[in-house]
Amino acid sequence: MTTSHRNALIEHLRDHAVRTDGPFTLRSGVVSSWYLDARQTTFDGEGARLIGAAVAEVVPEGANAVGGLTMGADPIAVATAMTVGATLRAFSVRKEAKSHGTGGRLVGPVGAGDRVFVVEDTTTTGAALIEAIEALEAEDVAVVGALSVVDRSEGVVAERMAQLGVPYQALVLPADLGVTP
Repeated sequence: MTTSHRNALIEHLRDHAVRTDGPFTLRSGVVSSWYLDARQTTFDGEGARLIGAAVAEVVPEGANAVGGLTMGADPIAVATAMTVGATLRAFSVRKEAKSHGTGGRLVGPVGAGDRVFVVEDTTTTGAALIEAIEALEAEDVAVVGALSVVDRSEGVVAERMAQLGVPYQALVLPADLGVTP
């Protein structure tokens, strides 16, 4: 990723998404003195542009779709697909299968035989990434990589992804945001 994209993304996250008025209970159950309200960046026009540009630079070669567990991955996937263009589609993984309409957990133009890049806004344990990967693999979708915009796991998620055989990267670490894990 270019230094200017990364630096601009970090600045936007710091200015709009980092909260230090905790304590906060995270999805993982961990209690933290700081919180990343990533949607303050991912749902903002300029923030979405920065996310799309930063993630587009690291999409693995051969990936034809990007997405992950709703809701954290959704704006990242759409911004990235829009930045890359016609060669990349966005998708979402529902938290549970829908019983009406077409059903299932996968939403959007993705299915068996696709090669996908799984994304998440922030991670502490990797649970959302793993849940999305398992749902995709159950539908014969190949996962070619995973990414978290902000990884607060201190290496835990990288280890869990390695155990699954999924290449993993984080764009931003807590130190980049001026906070400690």
